[in-house]
Amino acid sequence: MRTLYLDCGMGAAGDMLTAALLELLPEPDRFVDKLNTLGIPDVEFRKEKTVKCGITGTHMSVLVHGEEEGADVHHHEHEHTHEHDHEHAHEHDHEYTQEHEHTQEHDHGHHHHSGMHEIEHIVADLKLPEKVEKDVLAVYGLIAEAESHVHGVPVPDIHFHEVGTMDAVADITAVCLLMNELEPDEVICSPIHVGSGHVKCAHGILPVPAPATAFILQSIPTYGGGIKGELCTPTGAALLKHFVTHFGDMPVMRTQAIGYGMGKKDFETVNCVRAMFGEGEDRTDTVLELSCNVDDMTAEEIGFAMDRLFESGANEVFTIPIGMKKSRPGTLLRVMCKEQDREKMLHLIFKYTSTIGVRETMTHRYILDRRIETAGTPYGEVRRKISSGYGVSRAKYEYEDLAKIASAQALSIEEVKKLLEDK
Repeated sequence: MRTLYLDCGMGAAGDMLTAALLELLPEPDRFVDKLNTLGIPDVEFRKEKTVKCGITGTHMSVLVHGEEEGADVHHHEHEHTHEHDHEHAHEHDHEYTQEHEHTQEHDHGHHHHSGMHEIEHIVADLKLPEKVEKDVLAVYGLIAEAESHVHGVPVPDIHFHEVGTMDAVADITAVCLLMNELEPDEVICSPIHVGSGHVKCAHGILPVPAPATAFILQSIPTYGGGIKGELCTPTGAALLKHFVTHFGDMPVMRTQAIGYGMGKKDFETVNCVRAMFGEGEDRTDTVLELSCNVDDMTAEEIGFAMDRLFESGANEVFTIPIGMKKSRPGTLLRVMCKEQDREKMLHLIFKYTSTIGVRETMTHRYILDRRIETAGTPYGEVRRKISSGYGVSRAKYEYEDLAKIASAQALSIEEVKKLLEDK
C-alpha cells in the first residue's frame, strides 16, 4: 500500500505542502518547470533550498505580477476599505475579499475581484487532467464555504482579491497535481497544530485559528500550543480536509522518501511540514457506517440523495429493500464515510431524506493495496486500477475511460476491453 504520512506539528499552508510533496519526487526541478507551463495568469513558481534548525528543506514561492503576496494584509470590503494586519506565522497565505458593488485600489495598482464562477473559468483554462481539476475546485469550494459561513454571505457572492486568488489557485493546483503524480493509496496526517494567541485586524482582535480555518477544521483533530501566531491557513486546512484519509499517529511503513516543506518564519521548532512516502503494511482501516430506514420517498428522491452524498465524498452509498412496521415496504440507506466527514454526511442525510433518525456503526475493513496506472493507447489515455495483497492480484480498467472510448468509436464496453488487451 502506497502510504503518504504528513507531519503537521507546525501547522500547514499551501506552499509548505507543495514544497514537502515536491521533495518526494525524483526530479523536482522538472515538476516546477511543468507548473510554470500551466499558464496560470501572471504566476511564476520558484523553488529554493532553505535551512532551518539545521535541517535542509525546500521553500516554494508564488510570484504574482512578479511579486510574492504579503500575507500580512487581509482585505475585506464592506461599504469601505479595511486593511487587516494578521501577522501570519507563515507569511504566505491568500486573502479572500468580500466585495459590495465596488473595487479596491492598492499601492501596486487596481485589481478586480473573482468569485467562484470566475475561478472555475481560470481552472478550466489550465487544461488539467479531469481528476486534478475536480480536486482543485473541491478544495476551493471548501474555502468558499468557510468564507460564506464566517461572513454570512452566500457562496456565489463571495469574492476573492485578484492577487490572493492567483496565489491560492497556484498553491492548490500544485498540491493537487503532486497528489496525482504520487498516487498514494492512503494519506494519513498527524493532528494539526494551529498555533495560539490572536490576530489583529481593523474589525478587532480575532482568535487563532482564524474563523475560516476553524470552520474548515471542524471534526479534524487539532491542538494549540505555546507558539504565538497562525500556523494553519485556510488553504492548508482545505487541502488536508480534501486529501487526508484519516488523522492519527504515523503508521507502520517502509519509508522511501522524505520531504521538508519550509515556512518563512523562524521558531525554536523547525517551521515545516514533513512528508513521508513509502509502503505501508497490509492492515485494516476504519470507516463509519451511517444508516437510516425510509418508507415515504420515491426512487427518484432516493437516487438524488445518493448522488449528493457521493458528490460530498462518501466512500460508498447503497440501498437495501426492507420490510418495515405495519408490513410497509421500505428502503435501508447506508452511507460509508471517513470519521471526520460524520457531521457533513449527517447534515446531508437529514437534508435530502425524510428520515428522523440515523444509526452509527464503526467498522473495520480489510483492503487490498491499490494504485492507478495510466497507459497511452491509440484511443487516448486509459487508467487501470491495480489491486494486490493477501496473496491475490487483479486489474480493472476505469469505467469512465472505457465509456469515453466506446462512445467515440461506436463500440461496446466489451469490444473496447478486447481492443485494449490486444494492442
